[in-house]
Amino acid sequence: MESAAKDKMKPALPCGMNPGPEWPEQERAEQLARGAALKWASGIFYRPEQLTRLSQYRSREVQRTCSLEARIKSVVQSYLEGVQTGVWHLSRALEAVQGTREALSQARGLLKSMAQASQSLEPLRERVIQHKQLQALSQLLPRLQAVPAAMANTQTLIDAQRLLEAYVSLRELEQLQEETWASLGGLELPVFQGLGLLAESLSQAIETAAMAARQLAREDPALLVAALRVAEVEAGRTTPVGQTPRDWRQRCLHALQTGLEQVHFSTTTLPEPGALAGWLKALQVALPAELATAEALVAPCCPPHYKVVQLWAHTLHNGLRRSLQHLLAGPELGAADAFALLHWALHVYLGQEMMGSLELGPEVDVSQLEPLLTLENIEQLEATFVAKVQASVAQWLQKALDGEIAEWGREQEPNTDPSGFYHSPMPAIVLQILTENIRVSSLVSESLQQRVHGMALSELGTFLRSSSVSVLQPDGAASGVLAPIEAALDELQRRICRLVLEALQVELQPLFESVPSRQWLSSSELLDCVRDQTSRFCRDFWRVRSPAVELLLAEAERTVVLQYLQALMSGRLVCRDADERTQAAERLQHDAAQLKELFLGLGLEESSHCAPVLLALRELLNLRDPTLLGLEVAGLRQQFPDVSEDHVSALLDLRGDVSREQRQAALISLQDGPPPSPLMGHRALFSLVPAPTPSLSSCLPSGPCS
Repeated sequence: MESAAKDKMKPALPCGMNPGPEWPEQERAEQLARGAALKWASGIFYRPEQLTRLSQYRSREVQRTCSLEARIKSVVQSYLEGVQTGVWHLSRALEAVQGTREALSQARGLLKSMAQASQSLEPLRERVIQHKQLQALSQLLPRLQAVPAAMANTQTLIDAQRLLEAYVSLRELEQLQEETWASLGGLELPVFQGLGLLAESLSQAIETAAMAARQLAREDPALLVAALRVAEVEAGRTTPVGQTPRDWRQRCLHALQTGLEQVHFSTTTLPEPGALAGWLKALQVALPAELATAEALVAPCCPPHYKVVQLWAHTLHNGLRRSLQHLLAGPELGAADAFALLHWALHVYLGQEMMGSLELGPEVDVSQLEPLLTLENIEQLEATFVAKVQASVAQWLQKALDGEIAEWGREQEPNTDPSGFYHSPMPAIVLQILTENIRVSSLVSESLQQRVHGMALSELGTFLRSSSVSVLQPDGAASGVLAPIEAALDELQRRICRLVLEALQVELQPLFESVPSRQWLSSSELLDCVRDQTSRFCRDFWRVRSPAVELLLAEAERTVVLQYLQALMSGRLVCRDADERTQAAERLQHDAAQLKELFLGLGLEESSHCAPVLLALRELLNLRDPTLLGLEVAGLRQQFPDVSEDHVSALLDLRGDVSREQRQAALISLQDGPPPSPLMGHRALFSLVPAPTPSLSSCLPSGPCS
């Protein structure tokens, strides 16, 4: 019966259709299942004795099949119940959606009907607004009718300089305008069209009073106070939304500054060429007086936060600065004007005679503001002054030389000094003129003094090399007549070089006190200091014309080398072993390279260098076999003929490993060696180094110790 029931539950298939699988995967699964079952059955029933248990297997499989069918039925039943529940919910949702759609359709219809009703009420709404505006206008009409008269009265008050009353009237009109605007819903009435011009007229009156603050503080302080009070009240007023604030306080401050600048620094008050010194002298009196007036008269009329004295000081400073910049941007100043401006701006302006006066308070301190003259301005003025003075000096020197030539060309005897020698006052006059220019320039700044000093040396050199000297040569005389003069000038030039380089020698002596030493062996710090000091000393040599600059550099390089040699032979260091001798030789090589690099960078040609002597001494120290010192000493004499026995002995002491016999052999080779070639040019070097005191062990029987 169970089988029959199962058969009844199976759905009937339509005719002509086989109960095949619905998907290819299902068919493949069935085939795999059948194959597995056949394989299992063939394994079980392969032997005949297993056939007796066939009924048991059949009964077991029937039970298993029934169990699987019951489970499948339960799952399908549960699935069908879930589907039924979902279908029920969907039907309920569909009913709700349909109800909502109908409600929305009804609401849309209601909205359309309300919009139509609202459109029909729009004219009525406009009439209501107009009625309210007319009602407000009827209430304000008496006050509005008085507006033209009030505006005219306000203008009259402004013209009469009754600024406080004018401001009160203006504010009443503006408040009425704001009230009308709010009552009429933002509607602007033509009656208020001139109100903005009226406010601007009052602002201009306040600015005019502020510009004349200096005069009003003396003659009508009440008017100045009224103008400033109006500006302050307006600054404290809250501006309605949508309106631009009237910054009358800033305009008033600007007017105070503008009026002050126009008095002292307008274009009509700027000096003409040549009158700058007088203009500056007048300002020297006027500016402190102006500050005193501001403190005594203007400041009491102004609010404290205006800081009138400080405002006056800064305004005068900035106005003066702009005026000077305007002057410097114009035609080039003359020498007198340039000097007067430099001296006044750098010394007088901030001095006790003006802005630094003890009678003025700390409010007038302008030292923290931008200076009157920038560094570029000072450079420009100094260059202008030096150029003008140089042209004047050159012209005067030429005239003086021409007059001197004419004086010496007369037939009568020239003037003589008490000793009977021919005498000319021109050199003293020339030096006096140049010295006076240098002294005057020192009153301005050290940089200007240095410029004028360099100009004076340049012009003096030009004067000494002037071609006018050739006029002194007699007609028909040989060109060699001027050779003594040229030699004297050359000697003068060398003496000047020596005087200049004596200062370098004084600066270098403390630096060479540690050469040679253990520190010198292990570090280049000592020579770096020498290089820096020499470089700073020679940095202005480029201003010297050729060929004097080459002479200066060559003598400077020789001065450094001479100081080095003198220190090296001072006996401060004796090498203790071969390693220290190697270090000393390497230090000499390194120092020679550093000095070479320094003076090549300064522009000295390598052929003029004396530093290669350090390389020759390096070979003397680096020699491993002391028995060969004679050859090195002979070679040293070939390169430097002025080397002496004392110099060689001091260098041998530096080695620290030379015996008495080896020292005597080296000194003998110095005496008996071949003389230097006369074709080679030799500069005096060792002969300029003081000979160190020789030790007794270094003396020969015929030497200086015998």
